[in-house]
Amino acid sequence: MDDRLESIIRSAARNAGKRYEEAKRAYRDGRDSSPAHSLPRDGEGRAKIVCRRHAERRAVAVDGKGRPACFDPDHPDCQGCVEDIREGMVETW
Repeated sequence: MDDRLESIIRSAARNAGKRYEEAKRAYRDGRDSSPAHSLPRDGEGRAKIVCRRHAERRAVAVDGKGRPACFDPDHPDCQGCVEDIREGMVETW
């Protein structure tokens, strides 16, 4: 009976470890993916967004913080564009 109990405990610990690793991987994958990564891209890898400030279609690089290369931190339309990118609600083409 002692060997059987030890086997059950090892099996339970192994299963718990597997579930922990799966949860850790899922959390990391969810954290690393941002709405900016899911934007449609052109042939050169630039995000295809509609500029709120100039009301035109643009293909621009987007940095890790979700800011397009044309971002002006002092302009309210640019601030709104970054918020839209982060929320996944930016207009694209």
